[in-house]
Amino acid sequence: MSVLIKNGTIIDGTGDKSYKGAILLVNNRISKIMPDESISKIELKLLELNANEVIDATGMIVAPGFIDTHSHSDLKVLTEPSLLPKLLQGITTEVLGQDGISMAPLPIEYIEPWRKNLAGLNGTSDVIDWTYENCEGYFKLIEEAKPAINMAYLLPHGNLRMEAMGLSSEDPSEKDIKKMIEITRREMEMGCLGVSSGLIYMPCAYSKTQELIDICKVVAEYKGVFVVHQRSEADDILTSMEEVIHIGEASGVDIHFSHFKICGEKNWGKIDEILALLDEGKTRGVQISFDQYPYPAGSTMLGVILPPWAHDGGTDMLVKRLSDPLERARMTRTIEEGIPGWDNFVDFVGIDNIYITSVESEKNKDVIQLNLTQLGQKRGKTALEATYDLLLEEKNAVGMVNFYGTEEHITRIMMREEMNACTDGLLSGIPHPRAYGAFPRILRKYVREEQSIGLEEAISKMTHKAAEHFHLQQRGAIIEGFYGDITIFDDMLVSDLGTYTDPMQFPKGIEYVLVNGDIIVSAGAYLEKRSGKMIRHNYKY
Repeated sequence: MSVLIKNGTIIDGTGDKSYKGAILLVNNRISKIMPDESISKIELKLLELNANEVIDATGMIVAPGFIDTHSHSDLKVLTEPSLLPKLLQGITTEVLGQDGISMAPLPIEYIEPWRKNLAGLNGTSDVIDWTYENCEGYFKLIEEAKPAINMAYLLPHGNLRMEAMGLSSEDPSEKDIKKMIEITRREMEMGCLGVSSGLIYMPCAYSKTQELIDICKVVAEYKGVFVVHQRSEADDILTSMEEVIHIGEASGVDIHFSHFKICGEKNWGKIDEILALLDEGKTRGVQISFDQYPYPAGSTMLGVILPPWAHDGGTDMLVKRLSDPLERARMTRTIEEGIPGWDNFVDFVGIDNIYITSVESEKNKDVIQLNLTQLGQKRGKTALEATYDLLLEEKNAVGMVNFYGTEEHITRIMMREEMNACTDGLLSGIPHPRAYGAFPRILRKYVREEQSIGLEEAISKMTHKAAEHFHLQQRGAIIEGFYGDITIFDDMLVSDLGTYTDPMQFPKGIEYVLVNGDIIVSAGAYLEKRSGKMIRHNYKY
């Protein structure tokens, strides 16, 4: 099988300047790259005659396939493996297992409580077989589903902690730590890229720094990466960053901050300090990178507005507490007074800036796209009491969008050399528009319209930098011998179309997408083919 791409402007992902040329793909690899000046018209014609398929990329950019380093398609890849929201924005590889809470490992005895814990983030399904137990079992399910795009996976800290010691908030014993280390080694051997943690999500939030250092020492042995939603992106962000940098120093692991940002108007003045701390961390010998989605609003589970103690013991215990008026009163007091080190969304974002995006039950569909103030008005209660009711009725399976940031900060963070792009896209309910348009938005808004960064640099941040940060071998660049993941787009047309009120709109201007040398999108249309692979980390490179 061979594909010839001709007449395009090639941006190879490395940051080098663009050039006109042709690319020949044979089977799943880039076989030959031919700048225009190196090949005659006769030679090109012969290649065209012998190729199985030819793409005329006149007037278009030929780039490596985009890499989404923060994805939440962990369940959708099994139930809707075409993953059109990602594919049609040019993404050819996703990194799953984010925020320390994902699909595997999953001991049989924890299937039901863990499904409830995941529901607000990834949704749920009664169709799949949940008895896969470990990462290899989950990887095989992905391979059986035959996704349209490539998948890679991080070992989630919450899952490995749960397997070692359950969902308790207690400190781990020496035996528990040893078990976590054994699980980490087992799953790194199976091909995980590294370990992720979400230090605002349970049970990850219960962990102390030393627990993470012990785990990350193993990850470093396997040349993996520690990917972290840090403890605070708001009031305590500087202390939080110090903790993460210290983990990198003490363990030797590469550090990658998830969806790097600063939240809440009262914290916006810290931007210079947090950027300076990145520089300081690197002078201390820590390898630091981060990803970013290009929006001033985030999206996660509504349950994060509750204090950490409310989640102790898992979703069943949370539901029990939400049923108790005394416990509700205690939650309200904690939210009003705060806890040192806890990211209190109600405090730094405000209830007017938190919007409901997904629920499981039909009876509560009418509250989707309401903010918490509007929810309270609709239910005739205070905003918090109405929120407690909703979380109780939905058993915590509620998604939300929150508005926290500024465009100025997005641009400053995007221009940093450590940055690569991501979607952080949740695909359930009425999603955040980033799930459908994060990558085209960068190309439209920050490259073409505002000219904050150049096209070559933007492409590098979407491809090669992402592959480097996550040690994805032979992907993320147009180099002979690399896998044939290619995205072809019209740089004068490419645009995101989704909005916060109507987010489920595919972008325009993404004309062709090739995954492992196979044309999956042609003239902007999905060809009903799935050629993605499960990428397993090769730590022996």
